[in-house]
Amino acid sequence: MFVIITYDVNEKRVGKVCKKLREYLDWTQNSVFEGEITIGKYKQCMADLNNIVNKETDSVYVYQVKNPRNIKKIVHGREKNPLDLFL
Repeated sequence: MFVIITYDVNEKRVGKVCKKLREYLDWTQNSVFEGEITIGKYKQCMADLNNIVNKETDSVYVYQVKNPRNIKKIVHGREKNPLDLFL
């Protein structure tokens, strides 16, 4: 499945959340990750995040896209995906 995950967490946890999400998805912008992920890896990713975030003060939004071919992504300005540098 294709997912987009955004988050707003306390400064103390930003680095940990970012590092964890980089294990599963592609970083596209500050606090935004996206990409294809299996259901098993998605469940593991969310379990890992649940061990990091504070549910009373932090937010994690997950957008599940059933058909990613229906998404048209338009970037205005510089795209912030560092993986492009290595291709």
